[in-house]
Amino acid sequence: MTDHIPDISGQLSDPPEDEASASLACVLSFNANDPSGAGGLSCDAVTMASVGAHCMPVCTGAYVRDTSSITDFFALDEEAVHDQARAVAEDVPVQVIKVGFVGTPEALAVIAELSDDYVGVPVVAYMPNLSWWEEDKIDAYLDAFRDLLLPQTSVLVGHHSTLRRWLLPDWSSERKPGPRDIAKAAAELGVPYTLVTGLPLPEQHIDNVLASPETVLGHEKFERIEAVFAGAGDTLTAALAALLATGMDLPEATSEALHYLDRCLDEGFRPGMGQVIPDRLFWALPEGEESDEEGPEVHPGADYFEVPFNETKH
Repeated sequence: MTDHIPDISGQLSDPPEDEASASLACVLSFNANDPSGAGGLSCDAVTMASVGAHCMPVCTGAYVRDTSSITDFFALDEEAVHDQARAVAEDVPVQVIKVGFVGTPEALAVIAELSDDYVGVPVVAYMPNLSWWEEDKIDAYLDAFRDLLLPQTSVLVGHHSTLRRWLLPDWSSERKPGPRDIAKAAAELGVPYTLVTGLPLPEQHIDNVLASPETVLGHEKFERIEAVFAGAGDTLTAALAALLATGMDLPEATSEALHYLDRCLDEGFRPGMGQVIPDRLFWALPEGEESDEEGPEVHPGADYFEVPFNETKH
């Protein structure tokens, strides 16, 4: 990591002194339910607990999916999202807000409004690959995310190909856009820091870069061995949000979150007939059982934090 250490932990609201020693850091997490357990709210809760924070999950809807693919999404209405979030946020001090897939522009508006009311609470937002969805819904969701949530976002997380297609649709240079180019585009929409994942490197490696418009703040590279994962992006974003909530500065939290994810993927498992799911509780395995020679190769592949692009619409 570089010596340039931005500190957004200073934005965190401290709990009352008599509660500080008794409470875990608390993260308000907006996400969908994922019945496969690959991503969504169950991922957020387990990941945050694993790295030492308490997840307060706000359900925004439910995927219809298995370990192979997403086929549909049923959204909760914005009033349900609003009432869940307000009830807990008025009771428990919120250190960080984490935003996963929330399904509708209306839900994004609710989250943006709440974030605006909690000035100084960092927002860590993840943009997943939405190629499984219908094109008109994708467009409406991306427009609302850009206009409503990005101005409230402290750190944007996403795979380089997803962020490039979204933030730089008119890129015309023969040079492929790098992480600082993506960070500059995000900054024009109000985002100070962007974590760009899955950048291809020579010799079968991939890079993951934390950048601002001015500089690269840090990066971590990993060996690229082909495997297809589900839930890696949610895992990374949840870990980053939780570590920031515990008081780490941004570069340190990013590095720790990436290394945590790497271990989750190393110990990943395939519960069904589809993709590999990260083992977020790898550290709880009995000694000597951390690897399975008969199991699948689960090291980071080209699709490190997103499933392969799919043109099929449902």
